[in-house]
Amino acid sequence: MRPTSLRALAAIASSAGMRMRRWDFVAAYLQGDLEQNKVVYCHAPPRYARIGTDGRPRVCRVEKPIYSMSQAGRRWQRSLFPWLLDFGFTQCGSDPCVFTMTKTMIDGNQQRLTL
Repeated sequence: MRPTSLRALAAIASSAGMRMRRWDFVAAYLQGDLEQNKVVYCHAPPRYARIGTDGRPRVCRVEKPIYSMSQAGRRWQRSLFPWLLDFGFTQCGSDPCVFTMTKTMIDGNQQRLTL
């Protein structure tokens, strides 16, 4: 989310007397999937033998995104955004990382959820 979007949402919430909550998705980057037919390799972890018996460096094939990957956040984003849209959220045109949903409750009041 862009800093200007966060400031705007905070100003709107403050002027309307709304509460803001923050969520932290633990291990979110690990929830994405790598692209189909794309093979990614990385160096062996420190506790594993870095040189094979044949004298060549060992590498590991990566099957899920890991924190050190430059595209880990983007991979998670590509799996989260379609789910939010299917769930009924609307993506903001000026900041693609902001999603909103407005629901009318039984008592007639409207609830707005912004992610």
